[in-house]
Amino acid sequence: MELQEVLFTFIGGLGIFLFSIKYMGDGLQKAAGDRLRDLLDRFTTNPFMGVLAGMLTTILLQTSTGATVLTIGLVNAGFMTLRQAIGVIMGANIGTTATAFIIGLDMQAISLPIMALGAFMLFFFRIKQVNNYGQVFFGFGGLFYGLGLIGDGLSPLTEMQAFADLTVSMGENPLLGIIAGIILSVVFQSSTAAIGLVQQLFNQGAFDLAVALPVLFGDNIGTTVTAVIAAIGASVAARRAALTHVMFNLIGVTLVMLVFPIFRNVIEFLAVQLNLNPPMQIAVAHGLYNTANVIIQFPFIAVLALIVTKLVPGEELALDYKPKHLDTRFIGNSPAIALGQAKQEVLHMAGYSQKALEQAIRYMRSGDKKDAEVALQYEQAINNLDKEITDYLVKVSSRSLSQHDSDLHSTLLSAVRDIERIGDHMENIVELKDYQKANKVHISDVAINDLNEMFELTSSTLQEAIHALEEGDLDKAHDVLEKEEQIDKMERKLRKQHIARVNEGECSGAAGIIFVDIISNLERIGDHSVNIAEAVIDEDH
Repeated sequence: MELQEVLFTFIGGLGIFLFSIKYMGDGLQKAAGDRLRDLLDRFTTNPFMGVLAGMLTTILLQTSTGATVLTIGLVNAGFMTLRQAIGVIMGANIGTTATAFIIGLDMQAISLPIMALGAFMLFFFRIKQVNNYGQVFFGFGGLFYGLGLIGDGLSPLTEMQAFADLTVSMGENPLLGIIAGIILSVVFQSSTAAIGLVQQLFNQGAFDLAVALPVLFGDNIGTTVTAVIAAIGASVAARRAALTHVMFNLIGVTLVMLVFPIFRNVIEFLAVQLNLNPPMQIAVAHGLYNTANVIIQFPFIAVLALIVTKLVPGEELALDYKPKHLDTRFIGNSPAIALGQAKQEVLHMAGYSQKALEQAIRYMRSGDKKDAEVALQYEQAINNLDKEITDYLVKVSSRSLSQHDSDLHSTLLSAVRDIERIGDHMENIVELKDYQKANKVHISDVAINDLNEMFELTSSTLQEAIHALEEGDLDKAHDVLEKEEQIDKMERKLRKQHIARVNEGECSGAAGIIFVDIISNLERIGDHSVNIAEAVIDEDH
């Protein structure tokens, strides 16, 4: 084969292989639907369940990096604690070995028929789930087809003296192999792709086991880079989770290198006993290494959490996105107590809406991205509580309720809807500030002072509405109605003043749009505060 043909075959095969892994993972993710997030959410109650959830999620995503980034996202949103996340990250390291075992099956001979089956399912069916599985089959076949091309492209390497000298150096100094593995993972942004390449090099005889294993260990360290990038600028807890991922892999590689001759002998023994082909030998080594690493480090999850807490200082946002008061046992036995529980949860949710608004106001003033992230964390918690409380209240409504309880039920359902909408308006304000920053729109000091005045009035109105709901305080509820009239008047006045400033050239047109949209969102928050207050007044009548 000519050099150009070798190069094109290798690059083309690598491209098909990378695309196929991604395409197959996307298909599996679509087939699973939202169940992946639910899986991580519900089955991470303890570290052991977290390991199992991490394994399954990684197998479905076909990437440990994807599973780890998803976990960091959940930690960043306050949906998962650091200790739960460590379990998931450990499980992800075991789950990622599944692809290496799939590659070891050596199904290149039937790769094209598998791709044809996938294409048939994609183009000749209109059922979405069939299309999703078609994507999985097409990606699965493409994975083996791409590997075959990679193998053809790599085969001339075995005859090159420079490459032979490099492998000798790596064999004599395993640290070089580890560095090579890290570089491969970072370049491909996928440890799976890097390990697939190692399997093909080993299969072609370009590497012996003493070289392949250190490269394999380096791949495991390199895969942490994407998770670290995902955690940049994220919450304290998310940065700690990313650091845990790095530490877990560094400790694992350090431990295995201390017993490297023994580990290599074990793999050689298993290869002979189980009659393993070269790619499967790498897969077994990968699986054995990651499983042993999890078993060794699992008892020290609390220690890992303590170390990263010391290394990444700062306070985590104590945000319970899960309901604290809803107990389904009360629905059947005592609907009145169930409604009392629901009210406590609605107040919990309302408190988040108040804090979210305050955080959005802080972001408008500071422009600090961390303020925006905290505000959006509250918004995610509000959305989740909205779903949980509404489902709970729907179940309560199926019971026989007194007139008083029925009125309270209506008040709570109405309040939940309004609080969720307040969260949406708060999110709109954050997005408007994002737009202002991204487009470098200048808002005049006069306009900023006007916004601050309306912020304060809107925030105090919402606070009084929440107090009225909590205490059933009619005086506070009527105060809210009066304050909302002030908000409406202020909104009209500020709108006119700002239009005048734009006409006089004191503010730009873009600044005018942002300003008007912010005060409009604040006015809508005032309206929802009134809805909460009116529900309290109606309940009393």
